[in-house]
Amino acid sequence: MTLLFQTKHIKILGLLIASLLSFSCSSDNSIVVTDDETGEDDENTEIPLQDRLPQVFVNTNGGVIVDEPKISSEAKFVVTGDTIYKGNLGIEFRGATSQLIFDKKSYGLETWDENGEDINVSLFGFPEEEDWILYGPYSDKTLMRNVLIYDIARDLDQYASRTLFVDLTLNDQYQGVYVFMEKLKRDGERIDINKLKDDENSGEDLTGGYILKIDKTAGNNLGEGYNELNSFVSAYPPPNASGGQETYFLYEYPDAEDITAEQKEYISTYMADFEDALASEDFLDPDLGYANFIDKESFIDFFLLNELSNNVDGYRLSTFMHKDKNEKLKMGPIWDFNLAFGNADYCGGGSPNVWAYKFNDRCPDDIWLVPFWWDRLLEDPAFVAQLQERWSSLRGGQLSNAAIMDHIDAYLLQLNESGSVVQNFDTWPVLGTYIWPNNFVGSSYEEEIGYLTNWIENRLSWLDTEISQL
Repeated sequence: MTLLFQTKHIKILGLLIASLLSFSCSSDNSIVVTDDETGEDDENTEIPLQDRLPQVFVNTNGGVIVDEPKISSEAKFVVTGDTIYKGNLGIEFRGATSQLIFDKKSYGLETWDENGEDINVSLFGFPEEEDWILYGPYSDKTLMRNVLIYDIARDLDQYASRTLFVDLTLNDQYQGVYVFMEKLKRDGERIDINKLKDDENSGEDLTGGYILKIDKTAGNNLGEGYNELNSFVSAYPPPNASGGQETYFLYEYPDAEDITAEQKEYISTYMADFEDALASEDFLDPDLGYANFIDKESFIDFFLLNELSNNVDGYRLSTFMHKDKNEKLKMGPIWDFNLAFGNADYCGGGSPNVWAYKFNDRCPDDIWLVPFWWDRLLEDPAFVAQLQERWSSLRGGQLSNAAIMDHIDAYLLQLNESGSVVQNFDTWPVLGTYIWPNNFVGSSYEEEIGYLTNWIENRLSWLDTEISQL
């Protein structure tokens, strides 16, 4: 067991006895620990309400949830036994691959009024909005990979979706541990960029704000596949592309239905000019080079977060970027890291000792490849020096072994004291079972956490050496 895993905060005892105990809900919504051998309640181990995770109850009243559109449902949000919100929700399945192959589904939510119209609501203390997500960790058996990386991103002063572990009950059936989280969208408390109106088509107004993403086309449903209605294509093929793969930029905000022809022309031209400058022989020139188009600090933090976790989808899927009015292009927010931190058994995703941005070297036949940007940026000595300085600074604080472990310890304390870990894996008995694309299959929750923490320790050590030698 490594030093990273030997911390004073982890309550391993709860993990060690998990196999001997099961949990049941009493009539007052408290949790009672039951001895599997006797079947009798142990009153001394009843879980107090204040230790339980926040509860989300959703009832579709006989309606069948589909991919889209959202169907009407009734919802109740409960904290320590007190109902903090009761109202109408629109609910649908969300996710691309996960929706098709995982038994535990994730859901997109909208808070609705009595007429089925969107209404902004503050839920669990998050800033008011109408769009929300219930993400169901399934192949990530630690339950915490997305929560961890989003917390780390906020430690770096980058916006990332706010998250909260909750228990979900759907149509009176317990569904397990979920992560209640914000959907990425333009908002003063989320992606804080200018609201670009459809009549702002010239001059300074036209310069922002925009959100683009590199991703699959799920959710961008104008036409089939990538097309001129929902996206535009880079003039530069990804490095090592072996099958004619291209990089597409999807319109996220304004979305494909609302963006005007003038706005499309502006943002596609801006991106083309950036890529031309980056690819040119003058890419380091202070007047002609790429630095005139991008916010280097955001690119560096985006790079470090994807490399810290060896995100196998990094740079090529679920990759958001945004441009505010009169400002340069910024990377982020980060999104969808459930296959990161060693949780993928393909294309080097499980290794702590490879560069995520070099994905194309390992899997040139993949449909989605990493754009040429990152190889080229690392040819700039000034960019590399700034990246090295940032890494060194963060390793003394926000990205220290101790800081990262403190996050994990806090999640473990909450998940174990609530009884929700055992409840979740009673509902979804996947421990010891391969769930695509697991690189590691632990026989217990303790082993899954041990793998994660050991993997992070090895990754940090490798990056310390490799970043210093860029």
